[in-house]
Amino acid sequence: MMCARKTGFSPGNYRKLACCMNRLPPDVMTNDKDLRSRVRLFSTLLGHVLKSQAGSHVFDAVETLRKGYISLRKEDNPRKRKRLMKLIAGLDPDTTTHVVRAFSTYFSLVNIAEEAFMHRQRRRQVRFGGPLWKGSFHETLREFRQQGITLQQLLSQLEQIMYIPVFTAHPTEAKRRTIMEALRRIFLLGEKLNDPRLGKAERNEVTRELETHIQILWKTDEVRVHRPKVKDEIRNGMFYFRESLYDAVPTVYRHLETAIRSVYVDELEPEQWLDLPGLVRFGSWIGGDRDGNPNVKPETTILALRMHMREVLVSYLTRINRLGHVLTHSDKICLPSAAFLDNLQGDDELCSQIFTENPDRYIHEPYRRKLFIMGFRLEQNLRTVKGHLEELTGETLDGAYTSEQQLLDDLYAIRDSLMSHDDTRVAEGELKDLIRLVETFGFFLSQLDIRQESSRHTEAVAEILKKTGNTDYMSLSEEDRMLALAAQIVNTKTVTDTSGYSDETSETVEVFQVMAKMQNEVSANAFGNYVISMTHSASHILEVMYLASLAGLAGKRNDHWFCHIRISPLFETIDDLTHIEPIMTALLNNPVYSALLNTSGNLQEVMLGYSDSCKDGGILASVWNLYQAQENLSRIGEQHNVKIRMFHGRGGTIGRGGGPTHESILSQPQETVHGQIKFTEQGEVLSYKYSNTETAIYELAMGITGLMKASLHLINTGLTAKPQYLDIMRGLAEAGEAKYREMIQHTDGFMDYFYDATPVVEIGLLNIGSRPSHRNKADRSMGSIRAIPWVFGWAQSRHTLPAWYGIGTAIEQWRGDDHTRARQLRAMYQEWPFFRALLSNCQMALFKGDMPLAREYAWLCDDPEVADRLYNKINREYERTVASVLDVTSSSSLMEENPTLALSLTRRDPYLDPLNNIQITLLKRTRDEQLDESEREQWLNPLLRTINAIAAGMRNTG
Repeated sequence: MMCARKTGFSPGNYRKLACCMNRLPPDVMTNDKDLRSRVRLFSTLLGHVLKSQAGSHVFDAVETLRKGYISLRKEDNPRKRKRLMKLIAGLDPDTTTHVVRAFSTYFSLVNIAEEAFMHRQRRRQVRFGGPLWKGSFHETLREFRQQGITLQQLLSQLEQIMYIPVFTAHPTEAKRRTIMEALRRIFLLGEKLNDPRLGKAERNEVTRELETHIQILWKTDEVRVHRPKVKDEIRNGMFYFRESLYDAVPTVYRHLETAIRSVYVDELEPEQWLDLPGLVRFGSWIGGDRDGNPNVKPETTILALRMHMREVLVSYLTRINRLGHVLTHSDKICLPSAAFLDNLQGDDELCSQIFTENPDRYIHEPYRRKLFIMGFRLEQNLRTVKGHLEELTGETLDGAYTSEQQLLDDLYAIRDSLMSHDDTRVAEGELKDLIRLVETFGFFLSQLDIRQESSRHTEAVAEILKKTGNTDYMSLSEEDRMLALAAQIVNTKTVTDTSGYSDETSETVEVFQVMAKMQNEVSANAFGNYVISMTHSASHILEVMYLASLAGLAGKRNDHWFCHIRISPLFETIDDLTHIEPIMTALLNNPVYSALLNTSGNLQEVMLGYSDSCKDGGILASVWNLYQAQENLSRIGEQHNVKIRMFHGRGGTIGRGGGPTHESILSQPQETVHGQIKFTEQGEVLSYKYSNTETAIYELAMGITGLMKASLHLINTGLTAKPQYLDIMRGLAEAGEAKYREMIQHTDGFMDYFYDATPVVEIGLLNIGSRPSHRNKADRSMGSIRAIPWVFGWAQSRHTLPAWYGIGTAIEQWRGDDHTRARQLRAMYQEWPFFRALLSNCQMALFKGDMPLAREYAWLCDDPEVADRLYNKINREYERTVASVLDVTSSSSLMEENPTLALSLTRRDPYLDPLNNIQITLLKRTRDEQLDESEREQWLNPLLRTINAIAAGMRNTG
């Protein structure tokens, strides 16, 4: 692994390694010489660092394990396997830690190499003018053009598009921000090596610098010493904006404009200005999600918004100052527009405050003068928010912008004036990029969603109504609750004093007061939606609207409705999903709620939970109930003349709704995506998608084109799934759910197997999130374990069970020996994007699974009989699922249709094997009740590091 000469990590061996796994046929070996070369370089440099910094004994142990497990992947040898396990068992704690870190660092470097390689592949495709990748803007617009979509129709569709990724702090990101920054530096240095102009000496210098930064990475602790606080998670979330998204967002718009000009060249005038609407906006849960996280308080929400505002203002100031050195036009040579000059004259009162020493500064360079004034105003905003953060002052400084719209108006005035004197191309440059940024990020950076569990609102409403109106709210029927709440909203008065209420109610009310305060202080757009988890009735939604009315966020003034809050019910479990129709119908039939919704834009967002529904009923029941829920919601929206936006609570892994974004959007039910889509980006997904600018550009573009394709019905007649496919899916879902529930609910010893045969307890000890992994640590039931560690545990132990269990039985039972049914399933896979995405994602999870390794984890169980019985049951279903999926997809091996990813994952297996076996050894050791506590603590450190390392290798956690 570490040294090119000694390791045999040559292109030929690398290729043989992948072929010999019996998972990939030779013809899928892609031409990735550059990738192998870069991996070899990183490996060599890491080997140098390891030898010099950790010692030859660590290097030798790593190499022995690496070579040994590569050999075992080629041909099993029980004696060699036993020798390797003996080596692992004989390592002392310090050496074990270094060995684990070596493999973990290797995976981090391989991830960088693969990401950079994909960038270069896409650049080559663009440079040589060949067909671009599926999901690129050019490919999408050519497809639209072939379908007869005109430019006017396209622009009409774009007016309705809004793509909203929401960053969350769910505890599945194993990398510290410090590590991400170090990896970013290595990535950028690696990119320098791609410059063909580099001479030998320059290339050697870059290589030496790379080794230096790999050494820094090696000496940086990847495991957090303390569990992160919410403030740390807020900073982590902002990292992606600073490092990539500020550059990625305007570039995405540029790429789309270029594609439009290329594909629709005959419908455009030369140099015609393309004024595209806003297509993307970011959301966040970090600092707003208080469901299950006692560390998120009202003051935490205030802190998050102020930190976001400070971050984005700094970015704008940098760009404003840069523009001041670009827009140096003289009014003696060109005449700005009258509207711009009027705008500039409107700043006269500020000028005496700004240009105190030199009143005539830039007097003949009007754009520079205007930009200098704008910079001053933004500085005032920045000083104000810094004062709030440091609790120095609560006042807004004179001259500060009162809203992002004022800043945009100034930018638009400059743009329009430049265009008026034939400087359209100048306006198309950095100025347009800055406009895109302000349109996207405002003064809020990302719109903060608030989330709380429904019972907190019910208890607060009951206490308030008991005190203010002597109403026994808890005894009312659902119908009477809706009537009572509607009446209260119409006649409510703002409540500022909560001193007489319980602490829980006071805090619940204070959250809404904070929302009102921060909309005024930061931006009217500072908040996204208020998400209600565990929504079981329409009154749960109206309760939040009532609490909002107490804070002056909604109600009726002078016979006019107003509403400054948007509410999203979250339906999580299988049972919840089946009750969507009566709940949403009752809600939208309520005249008060309907009036408030109408005045706030007539857009109802509904959040759908993937994690809990999958944990609850299995993958087939989850995806099918989610599919039906979306169809029902779309129909209900049409009946009530309300726009419905789906908010998908997706995780990183397949068992939590993960998978490629483009395909996931296309797999939604036809005509249920109405131009807008919102989804959570959780844990490790953030660093894989958004750490580097080019990857972020690619991911955003793929998401937007997926949304455009899924929303074609807005401008063109869409396709609908064949009725027989729906009937088949219904049967598969029923059989899959029955199989899954039989396992988790009716199999003796199942939960003991889960806790013993996975590192789920140890995951709870890893400081990767501020939120607890269990609702009740002493409770080993399915109800106590959260969905994220549920999936995380199965992934670490290589079972990957939540993403596929029940699919094999479902297909086998429905198909039987009927060849006609077998052909129907194959046709369904080819023709129906939903079913295709389901089985493609299932293949990825099966590919990442490793049942021989899972068996080794099974022997961690206290009861050998339980271990043997449960493992065999899981393994039979795994084999059944692999066989069934290969038959339906007409494939000879898993992931045959995605050879690039298959090759990447195959190459990782021999490097994951030592880590999994080290983890198994350490789990046995740390769980030994006879072990002294101090000795247990020694082994716990390398054990926790294996969790990080395996997550990096699989590119999945929870």
